Amino acid sequence: MNLPKDIKLLPEHVANQIAAGEVVQRPASVVKELLENAIDAGATQITLVLKGAGKIMIQVIDNGSGMTPENVSLCFARHATSKISSAEDLFALTTKGFRGEAMASIAAIAHVSLKTKTQQAPQGIECVIEGSEVVAQSPCVMPAGTVVTVKNLFYNIPARRNFLKGDHVELKHCIEEFQRVALAHSQIGFKMVHGDQDLFHYASANMRQRIAAVLGGKSNQRLVPVEENTEIVSVSGFVLKPEFAKKSRGDQYFFVNNRFIKSPYLNHAVNAAFEGMIKSDLHPGYVLFLTVDPAAIDINIHPTKTEVKFEEEQSIYAVLRACVKHSLGQFNIMPLLDFERDASMDTTYSSQGQLPKTPQIEVDPDFNPFAGASKYRPKEEKGSWSSLYVGLKAEEPWHSLEVESQEVTGALFEDETQESDQITVQIQNKFIVTTIKRGLIVVHQNLAHQRIIYERLLRTSTLEQASAQKKLFSIDIELSTIQSMYATEIQDTLKSLGFDFEIKENIMALSAVPTGLSESQAKGVILELIDESLNNRPDDGFGLMDTIVRSLAAKMAIKSGHKLNLTEQRDLINELFACKEPDRSPGQRRTFITLDAQDLEQKFI
Repeated sequence: MNLPKDIKLLPEHVANQIAAGEVVQRPASVVKELLENAIDAGATQITLVLKGAGKIMIQVIDNGSGMTPENVSLCFARHATSKISSAEDLFALTTKGFRGEAMASIAAIAHVSLKTKTQQAPQGIECVIEGSEVVAQSPCVMPAGTVVTVKNLFYNIPARRNFLKGDHVELKHCIEEFQRVALAHSQIGFKMVHGDQDLFHYASANMRQRIAAVLGGKSNQRLVPVEENTEIVSVSGFVLKPEFAKKSRGDQYFFVNNRFIKSPYLNHAVNAAFEGMIKSDLHPGYVLFLTVDPAAIDINIHPTKTEVKFEEEQSIYAVLRACVKHSLGQFNIMPLLDFERDASMDTTYSSQGQLPKTPQIEVDPDFNPFAGASKYRPKEEKGSWSSLYVGLKAEEPWHSLEVESQEVTGALFEDETQESDQITVQIQNKFIVTTIKRGLIVVHQNLAHQRIIYERLLRTSTLEQASAQKKLFSIDIELSTIQSMYATEIQDTLKSLGFDFEIKENIMALSAVPTGLSESQAKGVILELIDESLNNRPDDGFGLMDTIVRSLAAKMAIKSGHKLNLTEQRDLINELFACKEPDRSPGQRRTFITLDAQDLEQKFI
């Protein structure tokens, strides 16, 4: 029997490292905490500087109130905060960093330098801390405000550092946190620098201007204002028009009392307001601010403070759904259902105040319906029936002309069976069944086509020149800053697959796409391709190519539900079994199954 060991108090530095695990998960966590502290200090201008996506250095510079030497020493103590003084203050929070663990947690796992100066002080003070230990503290010269520099994150916890993703992923998370804070405080100027590159520069502005600046592109024209005030909650902000809904949830922001939150329940309310206007697999964009009595919410249920518990959650859901739906209808985004109104009889705005004109009808006074057809000839200026055949080759047989008619299935089947004894049948426009010596083989058309395209793209990207369709006019695609950076980084890889483009001011001009990809698909495919490879990008080049090719093959493959004629069915099967690994899709799913004659015989017992 194992007896329990004696209970001991943990050393201070160990307790701080454990607390850091809750507060600091990645560089973006530090960015969030430092930016929020700068806002609480009353700053009007904040600059964020990163190196190595924050893994090497994170620096936040603000022109806030600064700190006195006495407060500097308390700043890095656990549970030390200037935001609250009693338990009752938790139910009237208007500031950000109230837990008092952020700076202590950050100092426990990084090298931290703090420079600060109040407006009244003749000089500032600099404090250097490594692993919760104060290394140096001395006077310094600086303007009023605070500069916090965090270097070598997780230097003393190698296991945690190994769990960090690549720079592109960590930078993406840092940008997300930066933009969330910038959206919530449009009156503050923000700047973000990564390495030697200025990524963002947001001047002080109103809410709409800041939202348009963060979302980028022509988003100002896509915004629909939302405004509602009730005793329970006040809602303000904007939703994006339904036609700009996306497959990703990137442009979705909820703020409660100017604090960013994640709430699937409230997100469902917005989706319900868009019901019937967007497809089920798309997500609407929105930036919505909810103002609630601080006593009616609990924001202290999670260390990251991104989850909120509402006292009257159902009522807030109903108000949010109703006001979004009302805004969409008020600005004529949602169609009106008026069964007694004929829209074709409406007077256009440009025609208002004008008298209607008598319609002019051109008639042939010589036309006689009782006269012989041979006696009637249209006027020469109207053209001749013979002009319909200009350019038609005399030797071209009539049956070679393409006409719009339904396919004669029976005749087509007979012609095909004469050329080949192979018989194929498509079931539910999803599976292709054909015979083999042992019995039957059932092919999944989507997964099989993915394997065919996957191997074809890999072959052309490494051994041959990629087959691409040049566009007469380039396709312009709006990208976010992080998408532009990443697309430029992988431009050579995409070019080897058939994409050709230039990026200028976050606009991608796509001039060529891989053969087989339609122009209507190109925009959606390139955006999804960039986002998916950005989130799942491996560190080595071969893995990057494989990730992009797998994603591209999945998007270019024929979908389940697409009807194939007999020739297409047979070509698909023949191309599949010409692949090096025909039995598995790029995602390692089975592309076909076989049914032996014995298996079929067992079904009839």
